[in-house]
Amino acid sequence: MDLDRQAVGLGECPALLLVDMINGFTDPACPLGSDCAGVVAANATLLAAFRQRGLPVFYTTVVYHDAAQARVFRVRLPALNVLAPGSRWVEVDPALAPQTGEVVVEKQWASAFYGTNLADQLRACGVDSLIVTGLTTSGCVRATVVDGLQHDYPVVVPREAVGDRNGAAHEANLHDMNAKYADVLSLEEVLALLEG
Repeated sequence: MDLDRQAVGLGECPALLLVDMINGFTDPACPLGSDCAGVVAANATLLAAFRQRGLPVFYTTVVYHDAAQARVFRVRLPALNVLAPGSRWVEVDPALAPQTGEVVVEKQWASAFYGTNLADQLRACGVDSLIVTGLTTSGCVRATVVDGLQHDYPVVVPREAVGDRNGAAHEANLHDMNAKYADVLSLEEVLALLEG
């Protein structure tokens, strides 16, 4: 049974955080990739809404510069080793290409916060809430959502703007995030929150 919970919504200065919307995850030709055209399209819609309002946008990518970085994670999931500097797999999907002033944060583990300066950059921009999107729902998205809450940000997850290779894991993690860590809403509801 889920605990009683209260929707928190967004503050005055939300940031859009696109987690690992990189070629390595959006292109099925990559061993890490999947067919997620709908997720890419939903992210493009959110990007347009944020850019129109002049709100901050952050991306993450995963890049491994040497064998010591995230050693155990990479032993467990050897496909991660394709995420090397200079590889097209670490570049943001061209349909969502960052514009001037939009930050791309390099990470090596699941959470966008762990081992990065994301928290400092959010504070410097006056961010007071997060919309977290991206890939994958059960992995890096969930880890980032939990850490976002642990940094005291209200977090919103647009259902259509996240995806997973495993449909059951996707649904289970959306349920769990909504039960404890974030407001999981439809894309339409999130756009309405931005309007409000």
